[in-house]
Amino acid sequence: MNRKLILTIAALATTMSGMVAAEQTVMVGGQAMYPSKDIVQNALNSADHTTLVAAVKAAGLVDTLRSKGPFTVLAPTNEAFASLPPGTVETLTKPENKATLTGILTYHVIPGLYDFRKLDMAIKEGGGKAEIKTVNGEMLTFSENGPHNIAVADESGHTASISTYDVMQSNGVIMVVDRVLMPK
Repeated sequence: MNRKLILTIAALATTMSGMVAAEQTVMVGGQAMYPSKDIVQNALNSADHTTLVAAVKAAGLVDTLRSKGPFTVLAPTNEAFASLPPGTVETLTKPENKATLTGILTYHVIPGLYDFRKLDMAIKEGGGKAEIKTVNGEMLTFSENGPHNIAVADESGHTASISTYDVMQSNGVIMVVDRVLMPK
C-alpha cells in the first residue's frame, strides 16, 4: 500500500474514533449508550436488558423500535423481569402469547421524546401528576418521588422508579425502570 493511502486511512480512522468519543454517552448495563445509535442498537449492548431485548424480538417489535420515532422507552431491567411471578417471561415469549407480550411492551413506549425536563414540567403543570398515553393506548401516571426523581405508575397502581434518565438515542430516549409495568 502506498504511504499516502495509509496516512489517509489513518486520518479517517482517527476522525471517526474522535466523533464516537465526542458523543455524550450514558452507561447502561456496563456499556456506553451512543446517541447516534437507535434504541435497539443500544439496548442490544446493555447487559441489564437482555430479557427486554429477547421480549422485543419475540413480539416482533425490532423494526418498530428502529424506526424514525421519536419514542420514549421505559426499559425494565433484567431484575425487573425476574421479579415477575415464576414462568411469566417464558409464557409471554411463546408465539401464542405474542399479542399479550406486544401489549405489555408497547405499554412501555410513549410516542414522542420525554426527557427528565419535559416529564418534570408536565408533572408540575399537572399539579403533581402527569398522565401520558402509551403506544398501546393506555395511560401511565408520572409523579415526583423525591428531589430529582420521578416515579411512574401503571393503571393498576404498581409503581416503578426511573433509575437512569435521558439515555438519548437517534430515534428517542430510554429511561431505565426497576419494574415491569402492566396494562389493564
